[in-house]
Amino acid sequence: MSTDHNALVGKVWNYAHVLRDQGIGYGDYVEQITFLLFLKMDQERSEHLKEPSSIPAAWRWDRLAGESGDELEIQYRHTLEALAREKGLIGTIFRGAQNKLTDPAKLKRVVSLIDAETWIGIGVDVKGAIYEGLLERNAAEVKSGAGQYFTPRPLIDAMVQVLDPRIGETVQDGAQDRARQRRLREKSFSGNDIVDEVVRLCAMNLYLHGIGNGESPIRCADALAMDPGLRYDLVLSNPPFGKKSSFKVIGEDGEVDTEREDYERDDFKFTTGNKQLNFMQHIMTVMAENGRAGVVLPDNVLFEAGSAGEGIRRRLLEQFDFHTLLRLPTGIFYKPGVKANVLFFDKRPARADGRPNTEALWIYDLRTNRHFTLKKNPLQEADLRDFVGSYRAGCTAERQESERFRRFGVEQLLARDKLNLDIFWLKDESLDDVDKLPAPDLIAAEIVENLQAALEAFQTVADELAVKR
Repeated sequence: MSTDHNALVGKVWNYAHVLRDQGIGYGDYVEQITFLLFLKMDQERSEHLKEPSSIPAAWRWDRLAGESGDELEIQYRHTLEALAREKGLIGTIFRGAQNKLTDPAKLKRVVSLIDAETWIGIGVDVKGAIYEGLLERNAAEVKSGAGQYFTPRPLIDAMVQVLDPRIGETVQDGAQDRARQRRLREKSFSGNDIVDEVVRLCAMNLYLHGIGNGESPIRCADALAMDPGLRYDLVLSNPPFGKKSSFKVIGEDGEVDTEREDYERDDFKFTTGNKQLNFMQHIMTVMAENGRAGVVLPDNVLFEAGSAGEGIRRRLLEQFDFHTLLRLPTGIFYKPGVKANVLFFDKRPARADGRPNTEALWIYDLRTNRHFTLKKNPLQEADLRDFVGSYRAGCTAERQESERFRRFGVEQLLARDKLNLDIFWLKDESLDDVDKLPAPDLIAAEIVENLQAALEAFQTVADELAVKR
């Protein structure tokens, strides 16, 4: 068995060539691979680890692998239909499952290729790399919707490293004694998403890492629809990049938009149709007292005009400890030209003296004069090493300013026009040297992104003026 996970990623991905003639897209392929790998690994866990199978006997891998021709297609189709009706983790992974491999010969080829490998013997990190490799390649191929589940691995690792999750803490979407290991596997992680395919992929990834106790930590649900009532010690999230919701969430201010489907949430202080700002308010709600958050959000959250944008930023500075902002470079996401940041903040009780909970915001600029591309110059762990060191996790009082890391006192920030936190200080060398300009397609994408942000800002102002008339 090969121990080179890159070779295994390539091998699994090459299965896609079997299906191209049938017109099966990469997204459907990843979905079918998810189903088949789960069935195969469930059998291996029973055979090699002596763990009880989660699958009813009639729908296990050996019943599938032993068939061929039309009988194989029928068995696979009935397996998917039956498991979609199961509860817990099984039902989550197979939710809405349908057979997209209707040609029995092609289905047999894929089943045989999977059956030839012993997947359970592969280390957890390697299996995770295989699956992430599939997701990354799928995102690269379709170039749409990838932001739903693909955040660059070096960025994820840096976020986890500086937030330093501990066993016993509850984490949402993020060599001990057995009881603590069990708590880590069964009670630490949770998350939800509105898209079935994303829920399935996340549930499978958690399964690969031994997370869950037969129940799925991931649910298919609209996070913005209501306050879930649960509170978390740590929130790690990369909400969808789209700025506009298909509905407006009515907050404490009571504003109503009659042209949309409205959700009412008493825990939201501000009414807005901006999806990003609504996710910010949701995260503020679900954080436990003294909880920590690391959230990937586009630039508009830092500068969007209007009462909601300014009000949420003020609340973030005054009622939370918004201590760190990592300004991300362009070229690291599959949507070209995206300008995003990671916001790190803690939930604190109100201070007795009435002062803001944030004393200072430290901003690390990883964007200016840094140019990345997905293939030729992808973001690497080394690119974030200075940020991780500068963050000083566990001893932030010892932070030191540097060329890319600056401290801004809260009074200075609160005095800024419209509480605009879109702050730069480094000189952009590309403005003086045409050879250092990004590629034309990135420049065009950035222009489109800026124009869209400007139009949405104008629309927000127009909406507020219309309400005041």
